[in-house]
Amino acid sequence: MTDPKNYAVFLFPQAIEMLGEPIKPYLRDMPGGPHIVCAEIDSSGALFEMTLDGKGPDGEALELEIMVPVSMVKLVMSMHGEHEVGFV
Repeated sequence: MTDPKNYAVFLFPQAIEMLGEPIKPYLRDMPGGPHIVCAEIDSSGALFEMTLDGKGPDGEALELEIMVPVSMVKLVMSMHGEHEVGFV
């Protein structure tokens, strides 16, 4: 069985600053820079849509959607599983 595909979405530093505190819980700060790990992305409109899988306080599965202007996105990398971005 293969690992599920995930995406690492890197935002411009100015975008992270503008979005402020609400975006910080979703950022992973790794050697490659802060990024958001998403299960799905959609870049077909004016807003870049990111779907994140998570768990609620009682362990129930949750799905969260974050939408930001496309101009805030610096780079998108495809990953397999939830491995850290970078080289081993």
